[in-house]
Order: sequence, then structure tokens, then C-alpha cells
Amino acid sequence: MSKFLIIKNKIKRFDKKINVSGDKSISIRWVLLSSLASGISKAKNLLLSEDVLAALNVIKKLGIKSKFKNKECWIYGKGLNGYKYKKKLLLDAKNSGTLGRLLLGLIINSPKPIKLIGDKSLSKRDFSRISEPLSKFGAKFQLKNNKYLPLIIHGSEKLKPIKYLENKGSAQCKSSVIFAGMRTNGTTIIKAKKSRNHTELLCKHLKLPITVKKKINYDEIKIRKIKSIKAFDYNIPSDISSSAFFIVLTVLSNQSELVIKNVNINPTRLGIVQILTKMGVNINLQNKKNYKGEKTADIKIKSTNSLKAIKCPAKYNTGAIDEFLLIFLVAAKAKGISYFKDLAELNQKESPRLIWGSKILTKMGVKNIVTKDSIKIYGNPDLKINKKIIIKNYLKDHRVFMTCVIAALSFGGSWKIYDKDSIQTSFPNFLKIINNLKNND
Repeated sequence: MSKFLIIKNKIKRFDKKINVSGDKSISIRWVLLSSLASGISKAKNLLLSEDVLAALNVIKKLGIKSKFKNKECWIYGKGLNGYKYKKKLLLDAKNSGTLGRLLLGLIINSPKPIKLIGDKSLSKRDFSRISEPLSKFGAKFQLKNNKYLPLIIHGSEKLKPIKYLENKGSAQCKSSVIFAGMRTNGTTIIKAKKSRNHTELLCKHLKLPITVKKKINYDEIKIRKIKSIKAFDYNIPSDISSSAFFIVLTVLSNQSELVIKNVNINPTRLGIVQILTKMGVNINLQNKKNYKGEKTADIKIKSTNSLKAIKCPAKYNTGAIDEFLLIFLVAAKAKGISYFKDLAELNQKESPRLIWGSKILTKMGVKNIVTKDSIKIYGNPDLKINKKIIIKNYLKDHRVFMTCVIAALSFGGSWKIYDKDSIQTSFPNFLKIINNLKNND
């Protein structure tokens, strides 16, 4: 199988209904919490990506069995103290920042040192942002250059509660501290900038001792030591971050319509819908439901001929943090100059995504001005690409690959996009759905 993808033709009009893969954030959290539950937990529509498989492998290393039966994932939890901490234990988070950071909160009481490693991309991401708060509980950390993987965590069986200010909007760091607080005598208090709240919703569904007070600019979260977690089943809804690629493909295509079924529309993840609506995109949320604290809906999108530039309010950033590369493509076709600010967090992802967003636009011939935390995009409603574009050396960031596929299908040109296996990280059947949309039979 070739390691690159070549696209030479724009996509033709389509009118379809599709399903996308299970939500990655919920899939990983379900695996981790089920591993601490007492009894057998079952999940339908678990995302079978490398990140989630890495989570299953990690709990296996910790002595927790899992298996697949009738398209369900079964996890045989052994309770809060069911992990087996062997000598010289090595855990591999692969490419997943969510897994790597959340896991540290769960193993913070290990009586033996544990080494955590990741792939080349994850090893360039800042882990001091989570080792610093976790060390206040009583754990000790050794990091490469005091910042990076590989790291060694020296857990403590005498953890003390902390007060923690999370001001970056990192759901990973917030969730890791919540997990650590579960193992601590006393009450841990978190003042957290608004970010994804899947962990809090799962904890509430499981009736764990967590309270969340919503303030204007932050959430105050209190978590006490938990006594047990009951085994629980979950039918995981589709991932809005994965759906976003097809939302934008529809927006930028000619006379097309699309319905994406049963998508997680958690309000902390709806930034792309809010931003695109302000840019003139026709998006409807239909068949809305509540499922175990999460909101779901079918998303209906129509292509849009007249897109408006946006001076994007920073309040939408956290809710769209994984979708900005796609939003930049919409801005490239909008009438006027779009401006996005306070986006330094984008460069803390699998690759420096703000920098890569600028690189992709420049290769497309779209004028843009990028700083360390902002980008200005000069839109062109008549944008068409008639040249060769090569995309490579982007740390195998799955979202860079998929964004370039959407750009190629939307604007034309001859694209050669390397490392197509990067989609295994989060969305293995991405290209299968693309081919389904191409086939208009």
C-alpha cells in the first residue's frame, strides 16, 4: 500500500446520509473508567482507532482484560484498586495526548515507578503542564528536559487534595486532575477555563462525588474520593470532530447536501457550528436527544455560495480547537478578511497546527498573515487551484492529512499528500466515507 494519496479532481455534487465513527474523547474515557469499574462494562460503536486501541493495550498492561463480542467491546473491571503494578512497567500512549495525560491521574497512587512513552509527535508535546499539578498531590515525576516524554511517575499512596487553576482550556489536564482527586482523601477543587466536559458528564452519570458550578468564564469543580464505580454500558455517539471534515466538504462543494446521523453535539464541542453559522453556512441540528448526560443530533448541511468573513470571537476557540484547520479553509473562500486570535494552544497539538494552517493556505495561494497566536486570512470567493501541491513532514498529524484531502476535493489542483496511514490515529474509515460520497449511484 502506498504511503501517500494523490487527488487530481474536485468532488462532484452529492446528496447523502452518512454515519461517522464513534467519539474519540468519549471512547478513551469509557475505556479508562471501565477499567476501574467493578464488573463487565460494554460499549457499542467504540472508535477502533490507534488511540483507543492504545488505551485498551494500556489497561491490559495494568491487568485489565478486554475483548470484542458481537461488535461490542467488553471490559472486565476489577474495581478502583484492581490495577496490577509490576516492576519496570512500561506504558505506551502512542499518539494520544488524551490517553497519556488522563492515564497519569489514574496511576498516581502506584507504589512502583511507571515509565510512560509515546510516539515521535507525542514526545514533542508538553507534559510538564500535567506533571506540575499532579506533583502537588504527592507524586514525583522525571521528564526528559523537565518537559517531555519519556517520563517516569513515582506514585504515592498518601495523596493529599489540591486546589488547581486550569487556565489554558485543556480538558486533558482538567480530567487528569479529576481522576487524581478521585483517589485522594479530602476534596480537590479545580477552577477551570471552559473546555470539553465529557469527563464531568461521565462522572455525573456514574453518580460519583463530583460537583460543577458554572461561572461566566470558568467552571468550579469539586471532586472527593470515590468508593466504587459500577460497571456501565455505553452506546457511543458519532464524533463531531470527525463529522467536521464532511460538514466543511459539503459547505465548499457545489449544490450538495448531507445528513450526518447521531452526532455528539456536546455544547463544549460546538464551536465549529457556531463559527460557520456566523459565516453564513446553513447547518441544522435535527432529531435532538439526551443520552447519559450527552446531547446528540443529526446534522444537516447544505453547500453555501456566499460565505462571509469573520472576526472570530475568542470565546469560540476552546469549542473548536480541533477544527480550526477546516475553518481556515472556509475562510479562504469567504468574502473579505477573516481574523482568528488567541490560538497559541493550536501549536500544542500533534503538530504545530497554527503554523501548518498557514502553510497549507500559502501552498493553496491564499494570502495569510500568521503570528505565534493569530492568523489573518484574505478570502477569495472564486478560489480555484490549478497547480501541484505536496504535503509531507507534518509529524503524521491526522488532522493535517484529512484537512488537505478536503482542500483538494473542494478547490481542485493536483495534490500528493504523504502519510495517509496517519488517519488510523483517529478515523480509520475516513477515506471509505470519502469514496462513498464520490459514488453518487
